[in-house]
Amino acid sequence: MLVIIVGGGKTGAHLAAQSVQDGHAVRLIEQRSEVVARLNRDLPAGAVIEGDGSSPSLLEAAGIRQAQVLAAVTGQDETNLVISTLARFEYSVPRLVARVNSPKNAWLFTPEMGVDVGLNQTEILAKLIAEEMSMGDMMTLLKLRRGEYAIVEEKLAPGCRVLGLALRDVLLPDNCVIATVIRKGRVMLPRGQLVFQEGDEVLSVVMKAPDHSCRRRLLPQEADRLQSLMQRVRGSSEGAEIPRFASSTASWLPLLPSSLLVPTSKRTA
Repeated sequence: MLVIIVGGGKTGAHLAAQSVQDGHAVRLIEQRSEVVARLNRDLPAGAVIEGDGSSPSLLEAAGIRQAQVLAAVTGQDETNLVISTLARFEYSVPRLVARVNSPKNAWLFTPEMGVDVGLNQTEILAKLIAEEMSMGDMMTLLKLRRGEYAIVEEKLAPGCRVLGLALRDVLLPDNCVIATVIRKGRVMLPRGQLVFQEGDEVLSVVMKAPDHSCRRRLLPQEADRLQSLMQRVRGSSEGAEIPRFASSTASWLPLLPSSLLVPTSKRTA
């Protein structure tokens, strides 16, 4: 497969090296002479072409009429958009991928402009950081269809509500399907009779990630258990309003009666 990459910065250089490693024919177009010199040292001979990637004559010299994929990954959105539009509507390249540098310009990178996939690097990075900042244990392994779907992993800890239940008895939200379960390094097919055990790694496909409705079906019901505990502790105050609590320990621990926070040995002293 012939892959044409326009833009020899870090993204373009890494993509070119990866494509060569995968066995594809690569043509990398870059107009900065000092960058071209570096690229020529890192890539196979003939892979780097110096010049303006928006020039039709240069694109034809790179073999755009035979290319199956073109990736426009320069640091300028207007350049990436012009190259993508030219490649699609003038040369009918089957697959066009473009880098979006400014989130404000993301709305322009559409199929109507010739772009099959517009990768908004700022948005992608921000979402990844936000997910890693989460206190939960659910991890996003892979995003599909520009983030519309995601493959996520959840490790079942002690107290998870699905422990001991068969898969067929677990009511999952409509936007979630369990793909597989990994148990002690062994991949388990998600049949209806599969019974969840502590330590299972559950891989699910979810729509519109991050969506924690699937996670809530798997994790312990801390809030529900705390509500029950508080009702028993406040046995003499029936009818009092009991606040709803978040699932994180930090949010509800300070609300417990101080007598419950004292170790048993000291409480009986």
